[in-house]
Amino acid sequence: MQKATTVTARTFLEELVEAVPYKIHTVLTDNGIQFADLPKNRDGPTASWRGHPFDRACWGHGIEHRLTKPNHPWTNGQVERMNRTLKEATVRRYHYETHRQLEDHLAAFLDGYNFARRLKTLRGLTPYEAICTAWANQPDRFRLDPVHLTSGLNT
Repeated sequence: MQKATTVTARTFLEELVEAVPYKIHTVLTDNGIQFADLPKNRDGPTASWRGHPFDRACWGHGIEHRLTKPNHPWTNGQVERMNRTLKEATVRRYHYETHRQLEDHLAAFLDGYNFARRLKTLRGLTPYEAICTAWANQPDRFRLDPVHLTSGLNT
């Protein structure tokens, strides 16, 4: 099992920048040690000191790194809610003989979520359809055409 460390967070950011077709302008994280220095070394709710490795990775890609305000009602619980959705769809309903089976099922669930599930917050579009619509309307926000990201034979 991987631990949430500074190296893991930085590696995730590097892989995310490489994977998504659009330009990332802002990253919002919690105040975990893998994302930010101890509170005594920071000033305010946003990351302003560039000495932390995650901040340096953001800076290198031209990404603004913001930190959530602790216990803020608009951001508190969003990750926990998605984690609960994933847990309910996988480990609470099925038994897995191996960790690989869990990873495969989780990947299939996420494909279904991103390519088939219509979300109210996206005006009835799937996340993939919302990205393609944004590409058609504002191609300058993207670094490459997202059409190659479809699930299926053309991947």
